[in-house]
Amino acid sequence: MAGHCGSGALRDLLDWAGLDWGGDVLTTGGLVARVGGVKEPGLDFSYLRVPGLAPPIYLVGRGGDMEVDLLRRLGAQVELRRTDDAALGWRWVRDELTAGRPVMVWADIAELPYLRVRLQMSRHNVVVIGYDDERQIAYVVDNDREAVQEVPYAALARARRSTGFPAPTRHATFAVDWPERLPDLRSAAAEAFAAAAAGIRHGGPGIVDSSDLPPGSISALGLAGIREFADDLASWPQVWDTVTLEAALAALPVFVEKAGTGGGLFRRLQVAACHDVAWRTGSSASARAGLAYDRCAEAWSRLARAATADVPLPDRVAAAAEAAARLPALEEEAADLLALAAEELRVSS
Repeated sequence: MAGHCGSGALRDLLDWAGLDWGGDVLTTGGLVARVGGVKEPGLDFSYLRVPGLAPPIYLVGRGGDMEVDLLRRLGAQVELRRTDDAALGWRWVRDELTAGRPVMVWADIAELPYLRVRLQMSRHNVVVIGYDDERQIAYVVDNDREAVQEVPYAALARARRSTGFPAPTRHATFAVDWPERLPDLRSAAAEAFAAAAAGIRHGGPGIVDSSDLPPGSISALGLAGIREFADDLASWPQVWDTVTLEAALAALPVFVEKAGTGGGLFRRLQVAACHDVAWRTGSSASARAGLAYDRCAEAWSRLARAATADVPLPDRVAAAAEAAARLPALEEEAADLLALAAEELRVSS
């Protein structure tokens, strides 16, 4: 089990590849706590408000290219292959498995029978570890299930050709050539921390092409996105009816803590990354950045709790808006400290 699909999938792949910096960095439950912050620019923020979407908002706390960036930072050669040809997409998976390598792919959660959900989320990472042509079954590892899942070929094909939100899956397949060893920890952490800080300050690649969104949508990234979200939340009662407003508030804890990694989850991953680097390298600046992201994570979680408190709807909106208003300053401070940690690590590497 893991808190996030991409982090969990990468944890499993790295453990399979036998890559770590010594000790249990890549094999504990917090893996891409470490991976998410230490080795790639996964930290970011996107806010979407889309007419017709159910729920009408979407929060993302990670960068759109997290998986590829992480693997390249680890020294792996990676190619994200995409096609509309189902036969070719499945051939890519079989080729990797035949070569003895488990393979990460995108799949829409609404089409995976073991998840039993209605929500569409097309960029869900799972790892395919085997197949059985006679039974027409693929063997899949998913962060949301402890056991290996048996998925019928037809269901997996539907999940891999989804055109649902936030983007078509297009049989996306990550073909990875693994390195024999990891790069120097200080250098890797410095590069990752600098990239994460830049992603928050300026907004990196999102997971949605804003040009594809319908009229009336809001799409904002990085610190500007956090400010846009905080300002917009206060206006929700004027934008939506009561049912839609309730749905948006109910969705906030899900996006903050799990399904969209909107704040709490990925900030806690960054906390673990910073403290792990501080412990392994003696970087005091990394420790300070970890404390700052701990404050960010708790502020996001406070927002999630306010949105679903057992109080009248107007009071919930007001409390959530008040909690959201504190986020931009905390996120800016944390990004500044993360950049300082990157510089300290760079100089000492």
